[in-house]
Amino acid sequence: MNTTTGSAARDNLLGALWMIGSMAGFAVEDAFLKATAATLPLAQVMVLFGLGGALVFALLTRLSGQPLYVPDVTSRPMLIRVGFEIVGRLFYVLAIALIPLSTATVILQATPLVVVLGAVVIFGETVGWRRWLAIFTGLAGVVIIVQPGSDGFSALSLLAILGMIGFAGRDLASRVAPATVGTLRLGLYGFLSIVLAGGLYAFWERLPFVTPDAATSLTMLGAVLFGVLGYACLMKAMRTGDVSAVTPFRYTRLLFGITLGVVIFGETLTPAMLTGSALIVLSGLFVLWRGRSD
Repeated sequence: MNTTTGSAARDNLLGALWMIGSMAGFAVEDAFLKATAATLPLAQVMVLFGLGGALVFALLTRLSGQPLYVPDVTSRPMLIRVGFEIVGRLFYVLAIALIPLSTATVILQATPLVVVLGAVVIFGETVGWRRWLAIFTGLAGVVIIVQPGSDGFSALSLLAILGMIGFAGRDLASRVAPATVGTLRLGLYGFLSIVLAGGLYAFWERLPFVTPDAATSLTMLGAVLFGVLGYACLMKAMRTGDVSAVTPFRYTRLLFGITLGVVIFGETLTPAMLTGSALIVLSGLFVLWRGRSD
């Protein structure tokens, strides 16, 4: 193995490890949010979580010598991104609070498939018939998990689907976001979007905010810290190694989310859940592997 090949392999390994760490961080964040939502109103959970994350990213932005605001923050792509972020965060937090964490996590894994579908419709990207087949197979996996029309169907599962669509729209908008906004500012305004989502839901819910006890404060702090950690690891992963080698490790979030759901919240895995999960993951990996090939 020559030096160049060895360096590339090492970078891909490091990138994969960063991605796995990121997915673990996000899964633990979800678990903390679910635990917090058991004692605090959902609107308050979102506002506190958003404020905590925004504060961390504001500090990181200033420490890096960057201003918190640049004119491009209010550009059309950024406003669209914020809108989708609000939809994604609002409905996904509702989902992890009201349905099993494992179910919400699995449905979220269909996001890359919807992003590819959106790229075809919005950006006119070319997708061959094999990728089309993989996309619809993955979406069929979501249908198997949700089980519409059956006795096991829960309308609350639609919350996770709406959250997933919101995140897919956010990712698509991020592709055309101005480069001047930067990664740290994207994190800052992403978390501020959560505050806005919580405020909108508070207006709808009309429940008073309550003073969290020590245990609830710790779970909220854990959600913020692991959320920021997951985001930081994700940015590091995407800048280390080849994207095609690192991105498939996003699906480790499914393993972490299911494990936390079963171990901490006592959730049960059904055959439909396992079948749907397999279809989503295999389809997503195939889409990544094929690239733009037919």
